[in-house]
Amino acid sequence: MTDLTTLLEVGGPLAALGGGTAYTRAKYPAVYWSAIGGPISTARLLSSYSSVMEACGLTVAPSRLRVLAVKATTRREVRPVPPRRGIIRPTSTGLRLRLRLAPGQEPADVAASAERLRHAWGVHAVYVTTVKPGVVELRLVGYDVLRRVRMPRNTGSGFLKVPVALREDAMPFVRDYRTVPHQLTLGATLSGKSMYLRHLITGLAPQPVALVGIDCKRGVELAPFAPRLSALATDPDEAAELLPALVKEMEDRYDLIKARQGIAPETPDEEITSDIWGLPEGERPVPVVLFVDEVAELFLTATRKDEERRDEMVTQLIRLAQLGRAAGIYLEVCGQRFGAELGKGATMLRAQLTGRVCHRVNDEASAKMALGDIAPEAVSAACAIAPELPGLAVAGDTSGGWSRIRTPHLSLGSAAEICRESAHLVPDLHALKPFRPDVPVRPTETPASAVLPHPATD
Repeated sequence: MTDLTTLLEVGGPLAALGGGTAYTRAKYPAVYWSAIGGPISTARLLSSYSSVMEACGLTVAPSRLRVLAVKATTRREVRPVPPRRGIIRPTSTGLRLRLRLAPGQEPADVAASAERLRHAWGVHAVYVTTVKPGVVELRLVGYDVLRRVRMPRNTGSGFLKVPVALREDAMPFVRDYRTVPHQLTLGATLSGKSMYLRHLITGLAPQPVALVGIDCKRGVELAPFAPRLSALATDPDEAAELLPALVKEMEDRYDLIKARQGIAPETPDEEITSDIWGLPEGERPVPVVLFVDEVAELFLTATRKDEERRDEMVTQLIRLAQLGRAAGIYLEVCGQRFGAELGKGATMLRAQLTGRVCHRVNDEASAKMALGDIAPEAVSAACAIAPELPGLAVAGDTSGGWSRIRTPHLSLGSAAEICRESAHLVPDLHALKPFRPDVPVRPTETPASAVLPHPATD
């Protein structure tokens, strides 16, 4: 009886401790990693580094001088030499360390063993990046950071740089318009495409940038951000009037570049290699970011007159995509599908959109439209996105690189409030004034007076 009582006294706290640990790991993975998971993985790495590297084939034969030194000083067996390990730096999401590769090794050798290293050291994932020739960095992620997104403090934001999501290696995904001027974002209904768009708009709202929107769903997506928009078209007819104004603005900017740099006025726009960033700051026009939501609505036609309008709009979009970067005009095209079946010019427009973001789609063909021509191996990753993970997407560009990302939650009310607070930053562009959306005045509540009225007298 005494032994049973002692066992219950000892086992109760241990069971509670184990249950608390399991609960913390499931509900608060960051806390679990900092308190328990991180120290355990660090101990595993330190104790098994040499043997793990040897098992992964990442060791090389020792130099002749090393062999002579070991035989002269000790009687130990001469073991293969692993890459020299740097200092282990813990982070809130994992560990980071640098490796100096041995002669004859390349970063691809380490990247090929990333899955083995993940299991050996008990972490969620291992990512390999090249720092400089002969040096790579291992980024060990302790848990699934995309399950509950928390953006890091240092996001790398700046002018025309918006940290819009978190990558699977715990690094922020930054939408840099100077590097990737145009982008295509695809996703089915409730896939998180609108949340991605909110983060882009709210990230650009406090910056000296003109925001232009085309939302053919009667403005239900972009109308809440009207206080910060310089122009808004809510149907194809309005878009057919707005796009020529943007093309005219682009041509005026090219004329400004020609006049400033002494280029002959008859020089075609296609032969001008400079851009607005070469102009003095006082003469430089503000950048313009055009958001096109549900781009398929611009391609759909019902009559021959609609076909003529469609062809004109598509031609103008293609011109903006081909020539807009030098004039500081950037495109953000969103939709559910974007393929050749939309009509003439769709494939040509898609080819000009360097960046690609694919949320959950309804079929493999849609994923191929977004990623098949730049990163074919990313198509399967996009098709594997589950419906219960809204905001999860696969991002790639024409360099062939791709990664999984997820946007944090941002309510529509919070995004609209940010745009209202930044309404005073709307730049003055004469070409876009006719398309400036009407912003209703927010009613102000009159505070109740604390002074009592005088009593009525006869």
